[in-house]
Formats: sequence, structure tokens, C-alpha cells
Amino acid sequence: MNAGVVSGKVAVVTGAARGQGRSHALRLADEGAHVVAVDICEPIDSVPYPMATAEELAETASLGKDGRIRAVRADVRDGDGLADGVARAVAELGGRVDIAVANAAVSTIRPAAGIPPERIWRDVVDINMTGVWHTVEACAPHMGAGGSIVLIGSTAGIKGLVGAPGTAATLAYTAAKHGVVGLMRAYSARFAKSSIRVNVVHPTGVRTPMLDNPDLASYFHENPADAAMLVNALPVDVVEPADITEAVVWLASDASRYVTGTALPVDAGFGVL
Repeated sequence: MNAGVVSGKVAVVTGAARGQGRSHALRLADEGAHVVAVDICEPIDSVPYPMATAEELAETASLGKDGRIRAVRADVRDGDGLADGVARAVAELGGRVDIAVANAAVSTIRPAAGIPPERIWRDVVDINMTGVWHTVEACAPHMGAGGSIVLIGSTAGIKGLVGAPGTAATLAYTAAKHGVVGLMRAYSARFAKSSIRVNVVHPTGVRTPMLDNPDLASYFHENPADAAMLVNALPVDVVEPADITEAVVWLASDASRYVTGTALPVDAGFGVL
């Protein structure tokens, strides 16, 4: 049997209980990595759709090939708590991290009832940008010489959300995803001498609970013109988590060993419209 493309490596994936994060975690395990799957598994009151559950995180771990996935509950907004959870998990796997995938994110299009715009802005930025910073800072000390850090951006980090209403949620999402690109550029320069690569993947809309939920569906039903924010050049409405995972695994593997400081769109042509 051929070894997987990341065989023997240790990966940390945030937002791994479901959606893209689960897809990334399972594929990395299939390709031979030991995976630390991180998720908060708690409601966030400014987010109007259900967050992942502890049961879903446990299911991600149970689906991992040959028991290669272990679950860690942590909130990416809490840098110290995340760092502690990562450190304890990787200590059981030899003490190193080879791959970090900063995937945890939220996206809302209209305010949750009774939540002030300032709070919505803060939560989106704290999860989608500060959480990425916390993830890198939690993983990098365990990387030593060599590794791959993959940050999950968005087409909103390329040109913004065309047609989106100017709510605190959508503005914060766009600002945070542009901030992720800035983090990639800063970290790729900082870590290059240690042979640690840092790249961003920019997905278009992906078929996950963050996109496929009743709140978003009802909004577009009431405001069909705003659906322009999800229009791709290629004839596909949304892509599948596995489509993004292909890019993540390539960037995590030695096949991309000289690729760093790059923003890679997997956007079905969204960026050319």
C-alpha cells in the first residue's frame, strides 16, 4: 500500500466538527496524518444558525482512519485555552505540529435578534481573523524547522461580497477575510527561514451548514437580488467541501514544498466576475 502524501505528520484543524473542517481532517487522516480536530461545540448567541455540537466533533474523530483523529474542544477566540488544548494533544503525538489548518469561521448576513451591531462585529472578527492569529500562534511553537500553515480565507477576502447588505456582519466578514490575507503575508515572511510555509485558500460558497442554513435561505427568499454575492463564473452554485480539501491537502504536502505567501482561489471563477 502506498503511503499517504502526509504520512506520519501531525496536523491541527480548527472548526473540525463538521463542514469544511471535517472534510480537511478526514482527508488528512486518510493521507496518513495524525489529526488534532478542534471545535468550540457551543452556541454563539450572535450567530443565528446552530453551531456544531460535541457529538459532531466526536463523530469526526470516530470517522478518522485508523483512529488517527483526536478531538479537542476549544474556542479560537481564547488564545490561551486554544494553545493549551493544542499543546496537550500534540504532546501525546510526539510534541510536534507539521500542518496547521485555520478553518474555524462564522458568517451571518443579518443581525441576530437583540444583538447589538458592535457585538456582532466583534464576534465575527474575533473568530474569523483573531482566531486565525491564535491558531497560528498555538501551532507554530511546535513546528520547529519545517511545516505548512493553511489559512482558510474566502472570496470575500479577494473583492468583498458583491450585493451584500452593509450590515455589521457582512462588513466584519469581509474585513476579517482581508485580514487573513494580511496575516498570511506577514507570517510567510516571518517563518520562511524556518522552512514553514504559509498560504491562504479562498473558497467560493461551499455546501456546509455555514451556507446551507434556514437563516440564509430565508434571507435570499426575501431579498433575491442579494443572491448576486454567490454567483460564480463557472456553472455551479456552490462547491463541495472536498473541492476545498484538495487544495488544502496539496498545500499541506511536499508537492507544494516551495509554495508560500500565496492566496489560492478555489472559487469557480467568482473572482473574474
